[in-house]
Amino acid sequence: MSKQDHGTKRSFVIQKHDASQLHYDFRLEMSGVLKSWAVPKGPSTDPSEKRLAVEVDDHQLSYADFEGVIPEGEYGAGTVMVWDNGSYQNMREDDMASCHRDGLIEVWLEGEKLRGGYALKRIRGGKKPQWLLIKMNDDAADARRNPVSTEPDSVKTGRNLKTIRQEEGE
Repeated sequence: MSKQDHGTKRSFVIQKHDASQLHYDFRLEMSGVLKSWAVPKGPSTDPSEKRLAVEVDDHQLSYADFEGVIPEGEYGAGTVMVWDNGSYQNMREDDMASCHRDGLIEVWLEGEKLRGGYALKRIRGGKKPQWLLIKMNDDAADARRNPVSTEPDSVKTGRNLKTIRQEEGE
């Protein structure tokens, strides 16, 4: 197994997505695509909170910058904003593809809103594998901070979902 990506910086993005239900798409650059998980409650900075993360379709790397409205009838129809972005490093010795396949991903995020260690642990396989997104107990852990509610706007444009919908002419 290649250990070449241990510690290598890659991009991550978390897109707030108001589709059939509001959720947060947690995306990691991996193997030339954005591996993606839908996190219904959004990420937490509290290590005691385990957030469900349902693995969804991979996206092209260029999608990391997308902010706007996906028209009705198209996959993912709804409003999307770039809630957080930055770089991440693999904290495990195995390469990211192996970590994904084995069901345990541990990354160090350096984002605008989220920092520090996060783990994705697969809890169920199948057509849409289910994982848990867990904040590691490190200096960035903070059980009192809730960026999902206190920092709701886009790091890219400063807009909220309502403004994006209005400006994009839904």
